[in-house]
Amino acid sequence: MSEEQGGPVLGSTLAEWLKAREETKLHLRSVAPPVDPIWVQRLADLLATERSWQDQYTDLIALGRHDQRFPPSNR
Repeated sequence: MSEEQGGPVLGSTLAEWLKAREETKLHLRSVAPPVDPIWVQRLADLLATERSWQDQYTDLIALGRHDQRFPPSNR
């Protein structure tokens, strides 16, 4: 959905999320257990932010449905 249509603009958010995922993969390949506690905290913060973003996005999508609910997954 484009900004002109009144929908959310997700390009920059998606780019940052993908960048964070790649950084996480690179970091996990480069460290031996135990993982640095400061890095683990940063990951926990990132995941909480991602979860919040997913909840907000789900709510936005639900606004366009007749029943105002996000459809259940088919998985």
